[in-house]
Formats: sequence, structure tokens, C-alpha cells
Amino acid sequence: MVGPDQDEAPRRRQVVEKPRFDGWDVGQLRDYIAELQAEIARAEAGIAAREDHRAAAEAFFRKG
Repeated sequence: MVGPDQDEAPRRRQVVEKPRFDGWDVGQLRDYIAELQAEIARAEAGIAAREDHRAAAEAFFRKG
């Protein structure tokens, strides 16, 4: 039986190949950092959405 916080099959985290910075200029490095920060913000938004969903469910079931 699968719990409410579990998918049917566990997801594996994708392995991201780390780039080599040899030959990158400062602008390219700053662009790369901006992309990473955007991805971090997207992940944090996903976390917040799940926490909000969980809090709403807990509040709903506490009232009953």
C-alpha cells in the first residue's frame, strides 16, 4: 500500500554533470549562476506548494 506522500515508484534524482569552467569568461559564469539560482527558486516553490498542500489537508482534517 502506498502512503499519501509516496509515489508508486520512487523517483531517482537526476545526476547533473558538473561543467568545467576552463575557458569560461566572467559573463558566462554569471549567466550560469543565474540559471542555477532560477532552478533553486523553482525547487523552493515546489517545496512551498507541497507544504501548503499538506498544511491545508491537516487543517481540514483537524476541524472534523
